[in-house]
Amino acid sequence: MTVIILTACPEGLRGHLTQWLLEISAGVYVGHVNSRIRHRLWAKVVEMAGPGRALLVYQQPGEQRLSFKVHDHHWEPVDYDGITLMRRPTDRKSYNPAVPSGWSKASKRRRFGRRVPEARDGASTGPKQSEGKSGS
Repeated sequence: MTVIILTACPEGLRGHLTQWLLEISAGVYVGHVNSRIRHRLWAKVVEMAGPGRALLVYQQPGEQRLSFKVHDHHWEPVDYDGITLMRRPTDRKSYNPAVPSGWSKASKRRRFGRRVPEARDGASTGPKQSEGKSGS
């Protein structure tokens, strides 16, 4: 089985792939083709992709039973002890010394709850009772 996934590729390439593969979703093509056709299709994808990206997944003898090829894709296949894994780029944020570290005052209030300060004159902070006239 062969799977080709296209992102932001021209319509002509999509039309060419539908001659050999079935489009099951926008930009996702699936089918059974032999290795000669698969190599020619991938060469055509690389030639016509333009600014787009492409990913090819196909059957391969071995433990994992599949292999990957990528074109202008951020993720890249990496062989790790005989198993192909997809390496995803990390977004490492640079350290900014201007931003203080630790918890903000707002997050501390949310975490520990709002505390009512005690009265300074020693009076009770309980609810006030109304001093209205009682029905006499």
